[in-house]
Amino acid sequence: MSEQGGTELLEKMATQEPFRRLMDVQVLRIASGYAKVRMKVDQNMLNIHGITHGGALFALVDEAFELASNSHGTVAVALNMNITFFAPTGAGDVLTAEAKEINRTRRTATYQISVSNQDGQLVCICQALVYRKRDPLPGIARNEQET
Repeated sequence: MSEQGGTELLEKMATQEPFRRLMDVQVLRIASGYAKVRMKVDQNMLNIHGITHGGALFALVDEAFELASNSHGTVAVALNMNITFFAPTGAGDVLTAEAKEINRTRRTATYQISVSNQDGQLVCICQALVYRKRDPLPGIARNEQET
């Protein structure tokens, strides 16, 4: 599978994902083992303290993680995610999550995902692990997928 073909397929799949649309997460870039996404925090994403709900931040992290880990054309599903929060954000903030592959084997892969606000301040980081199934992404022939 060519990198361009795989990323185009993922971009198409992302546009059809209902939860991504609900959270209004914008896909900025997908490459092999990498993804960058953005989300503007609105009033509906705030918690009881008036700051961005951890679930909203986790959703942004998870979107970047999902795209980066599936970028090789093989179905990858989360096994573990550990997120650490550093700074609060609120309505109007624009958050960018960047997922980078740090290790990949035939069966698992590890990613580091960082989230920064519009001023470049680090908001949170996440280390995440996926299980790489043998199945190609829908729309990719088995002989086209990367190992």
